[in-house]
Amino acid sequence: MNHKLKVAFICVHNSCRSQIAEALGKHLAGDIFECYSAGTETKPQINSDAVRLMKELYGIDMEKTQHSKLLNEIPPVDIVITMGCNVECPNLPCKHREDWGLDDPSGKGDEEFKKVISTIENKIKERKEKAKREI
Repeated sequence: MNHKLKVAFICVHNSCRSQIAEALGKHLAGDIFECYSAGTETKPQINSDAVRLMKELYGIDMEKTQHSKLLNEIPPVDIVITMGCNVECPNLPCKHREDWGLDDPSGKGDEEFKKVISTIENKIKERKEKAKREI
C-alpha cells in the first residue's frame, strides 16, 4: 500500500486530547496513518500535563514535534475523529467520521489524564486494525 490514510484528530482547542491522539497515532500507527490534529481555536501551548505524561509514558516530546493548529492548517483528510466536543465540534469533509466521546482531562489529576491517554491508545490500535482490514 503506497497511500497512507490521512487522519485528523479534532477538538475545539487542539491543546490536549487531539494532541495526545496525534502523537500516539504517529507513534503506534505511523505505518498506516498520516496523523494531524487541529481545532477551531488554538492555545498558545499544548497542555503541560499532557506533555509531561506523554514524555513519561512514551518518551514522546509533543512540544518538539507538534503545535496547536487551526482546521485550515491541515491538508484534506480521509478520516476525521472528533474527541467528544459535541455541538461545537468542527466539521471537516472526509470519507469516514467517528466521535470518541472523551472527557477533557485538562485541570484534573494525572489519573484522569492517564485514563484518557490509555483510551486513546486503545482506540488508535482498534482503528489501525480496522484500516488494515479495509485496505
